[in-house]
Formats: sequence, structure tokens, C-alpha cells
Amino acid sequence: MTNDFSVTEQSPAGAGELPPARAAHAAAAGPQQPMSKSYIFWLMLASFGASIAMMVPLSYGIAVRITELAPGHEEVLGYITGTAQLVYLIISPLVGIWSDRTRSRFGRRSPFLFLGTGIGLVGLVIIGLAPDLLVVGAGWVLGMSGWSIAGAALQTIQADKLPEQQRGKVSALTGLMTQIAPVLGIGVAYAVSSNTMLIFLVPGLIGAVMLALFPLIKPEGSSKDLPRGEVVTVKSVVASYGFNVRKYPDFAWNWLGRFVFFVGLYFNTTFGTFFYAQRLDLPVREVAGIVATVGMIGVLAAATGALVGGFLSDKLQRRRLFVMIAALLFVGGAIAEATAWSLPQIILGAVLMQLAIAVFATVDQAIVYAIIPERAQAGRYMAVIQFAQKIPSALAPLIAGVVITIGAVGAEKNYTLLYLVGAAFALVGGLIILLKVKSVR
Repeated sequence: MTNDFSVTEQSPAGAGELPPARAAHAAAAGPQQPMSKSYIFWLMLASFGASIAMMVPLSYGIAVRITELAPGHEEVLGYITGTAQLVYLIISPLVGIWSDRTRSRFGRRSPFLFLGTGIGLVGLVIIGLAPDLLVVGAGWVLGMSGWSIAGAALQTIQADKLPEQQRGKVSALTGLMTQIAPVLGIGVAYAVSSNTMLIFLVPGLIGAVMLALFPLIKPEGSSKDLPRGEVVTVKSVVASYGFNVRKYPDFAWNWLGRFVFFVGLYFNTTFGTFFYAQRLDLPVREVAGIVATVGMIGVLAAATGALVGGFLSDKLQRRRLFVMIAALLFVGGAIAEATAWSLPQIILGAVLMQLAIAVFATVDQAIVYAIIPERAQAGRYMAVIQFAQKIPSALAPLIAGVVITIGAVGAEKNYTLLYLVGAAFALVGGLIILLKVKSVR
């Protein structure tokens, strides 16, 4: 079996014993041989699939189910999504360790693409058939966990294989797919919105096909001959939920900056469907057309942000500057949304925010690939860095559900306060990465 690249599976010798600065440099070396264009193409399609399958239910489908089963209680969306994120947060390091230690003829990561896809599809079917909100919540715990496992496998493959000179570019291209997928997915969901089950099933099946094709057409290769490493113990499992912040300060500061930025992001995106419905005085079910229209306009911004941020950060070898630019753009978009009561201003805010998210996601992901402490444990460390996104995605919706009730008048929730608080978090997150991450320019 042949691959499109060579693999550097082990950390540089002695990297675990180096001082922080040299350890960061050793970790940044990583693999050297570039990914082929065909491999990147199929990786992009798989990224599209994971995104469309997870984001359509998250940004539209679950809101529709809440409106059907408990109209007027949109705060439940925060509880459902937050609970699902919390569950995945708990299991993700275990999945990372399992992935690192998997020895099969299909590789370490590919089995988790199939496992996650299967679990995700089951979750979506449960949500579509759910008779009450409790079952909707249980279904999304499965759905969120499944699609997140598949998405994490894709990101770990990139951490395993990407050389420094391609990290920004490939992160840009895969990031672009994750931006486009929800927009096109909302359009698909709107086209079948008369059938609740199809709102979940069609994007899920599209995602499943694209995720399955990637390892079938571009096999990962056998991992049977890789060293198995140390025996897993309860102590090592507990330790896998964290890392030595003094030994790896850049990884720690980037983790914190990413965490704070994503708190702001989830404050300002979780309630998007309900926000549009309130500000434009529309029924929730009819918002899909608006969400799709705004999203399609924002695709150009997302494409520009991902490609310019990724390619320029590679060319200039400057990552932190682009992270800060993304934070400032997000602040501008959040302020525009907070004060918007018309479609043109909502579009302006959404475009700025999509541009910001694309730049941040692309460039910070390249930073993550550069500063992973121990590449032989890439699955575990990618799970740890995902905490910086998953914890906010679990907590921010819960907190946001309370924030929108502060100063609320009647049925109108306080989205102005929510968006402004989100802007403040995003700004602080960008500043942390700009000022504190030292080994990456």
C-alpha cells in the first residue's frame, strides 16, 4: 500500500526532556514531505462532510425541533447544545488516547472516521423522531459526539502529516470547507424544511458519504508496526486531560487565547436562528431562507479570510498578527449585529464575523500544528487543544441563555448585550495569543 506522503510518527529524540524553548522548536519540526494535491482535495471534501453533518442541526435543525415541541423556549437550545458539548469534552481525551494507540491495517485515525460517522447518523435519526426535548437532547449528545470524533480524526491526520510550509495553506482550504458547508447545508435543509426528518437526514448522509470516501480513496496505511508505547493506566488517563504548562508555555498561552476567543464566538453564534427571527420579525421556521441568504453572501468573506489568512501567514511566516486582525474584525461584526434591526446591517455584521472566524480558525490551527509538544501523542494533544473550543461551546450557550434574559422586555431577548459581551471576549483572546505566544511569529 502506498501513501501520498511519508510519516514522521515519533517525537524528536529526547524532546520530552528539552527546555521549553528547544522543546517547542523540536515539536515544530514535525513531518517534512508535503501532502499531494489529490490528498488535499479529498481531505477538503471530508472536512466539508464533517461540517455539514454537524453544523446544520446545530445552527438550524435543533431550533426547528424546539419550536415544534416547546415554542417560546429558545433558551433550551443553549441547554441542549451545552450538555452535548460537555459530554464530548469528557470523552475526547479518551478517544484521543485510543486513536494514538490504535494498531490496525487501516491506520490509527481512519477507524475513528467511520466510528464517528456511524454514531453521528444514529443521533440525527433520534432527533428527527424525538417525541420530546429530553430525547432531542439525548440524540444530540450522540450526534455531537459522533461528528466531533470524525472531525477530530481529520484534524489529527493533519497534525500527523502536515509540514510547516503547508500548515497555513491546508488549514485555509479545509477551514474554507467548514465555512461553506453549513451555508450550503442550510440551503439544503430549507429545501426539505417541510419534512423534519429530512432536515437532519439529508445533511447527515451527505457528510457520511464524504467522510467515508476519504480513507477509502486515500488510505492512511497500516499502523500495526508502530510502537505501542507505555501501558495505559488510570493515572495516565487522568494526566491526559492536561499538560505541563511550565514545560510548554506557548501551547498553554495559545490554549488560553483560543479558549477566550471561542467563548466570544459561541456567545454570538449559538442563538443565530432566534436572533434573526426576533430582529426581522419572522417565524423561526421561515428563518432558514434568511440564514441561507446571509450565509451565501458570507461565503465570499469566509473564502477570502481563510485563503488570505492561510496563504499570507505561510508566505510572511507571521501567524500571531493575523490572529489579532481576526479578533478586531470579529469585534466589528459583533457590534454591527448587536445594533442591527435591518437585513443589510445584519448581513454586514455576519460578513465581518465570518471573515474573522475564517482567519482565526485557519491561522490558529497552523499555530497549533507548529507547537504540539509530543507528536507521537498527537491525538491526545489535539483533544486537549480542542478543550479550548469545546469547553466554551459547552459553557457559553448555557451562560448565553441567561445573558439574553438580562433586561429582556416581554418575549424579546437581550441579544444586544449578548453580542457586545461576545465581542469583548474575542478581543481579549486575540491579545493573549499576540502577546504571549513566543515561538511562533
